[in-house]
Amino acid sequence: MKKASKNVTGAIGNTPVVCLDRFTDYFKVSGKIFAKLEYLNPGFSKKDRIAKQIIEEAEKKGALDKKKPVLEMTSGNTGIGLAVVCAAKGYDFIAVMSKGNSPERAEMIVSLGAEVVLVDQAPGGIPGQVTGEDLALVEKEVENIVQKRDVFFCGQFDHEGNTRAHEIYTGEELWEQTSGEIDVFVDFAGTAGSFTGCARALQKHDKKIRCYLVEPKGAAYLSGQTVTRDGHKIQGGGYAKELPLLEKERVCDYLQVDDDDVITMTRMAARLEGIFSGYSSGANLAAALQLLQGKEEGKSIALLMNDTGLKYLSTDLFKHPPDQR
Repeated sequence: MKKASKNVTGAIGNTPVVCLDRFTDYFKVSGKIFAKLEYLNPGFSKKDRIAKQIIEEAEKKGALDKKKPVLEMTSGNTGIGLAVVCAAKGYDFIAVMSKGNSPERAEMIVSLGAEVVLVDQAPGGIPGQVTGEDLALVEKEVENIVQKRDVFFCGQFDHEGNTRAHEIYTGEELWEQTSGEIDVFVDFAGTAGSFTGCARALQKHDKKIRCYLVEPKGAAYLSGQTVTRDGHKIQGGGYAKELPLLEKERVCDYLQVDDDDVITMTRMAARLEGIFSGYSSGANLAAALQLLQGKEEGKSIALLMNDTGLKYLSTDLFKHPPDQR
């Protein structure tokens, strides 16, 4: 058994992998889904990994100062991860996020002792549906804070520490935990850090592993499609913008998933497998099911269950009619 850690950052990573056999049996598909339960990190998402990596890399470079707060723009999960890491290490933290994100995440960040700056959505914005236009307003507020205050800005969309966290740890863990029995890796496009990092790690071991990038239907910008609906419900990604961390040469193909399928897959993971996760995890499952029903029939697919469903209790993700409760 692992010995006591100096602080909670020692509990980040080494999350378990489980086979979703009841899920594949229910949908009558042949093949395997290996799900890595990233919601079992201390901040309940995969973003704890990049928070730890970015802060510890900055410490090694001498870029951090206890008098200087850490700043990040976030949909919530990276903010929570940074709030966890900063609390454990004694840094002040400021999270800037859109009001369109689920309120549970902002409340968690505040509860962890950090400051949250909530930015209004663009005119006509719908709570629970954060668009690229909403994200641009968050970026503008971050720029204002950087000009006014002496801060350390993380910048998860550009920081290579985001990719390294998943290349060094997440991807290597997946390979070891599955004994290399991976044909396919699928990942929903947020910052693309987990996609690129895991793809790098897995393809180091086996160049034949096929890596698919998942986008919302109607907002498949990265695949070159015209964006017709950027107001999707899959929080934490699908922003219809370029992602500097995405290594496009590692994408064997792009997949699209719609809101209804994502919600259904997320609910079915809870009911069939006891895995209580969020929207982007459901997006990964919907994409995996597409592949097992089609060109990757009978193959072994690895994916991440990115965060916990507890962060979405105020949304329609887990709001069921009375006869289903």
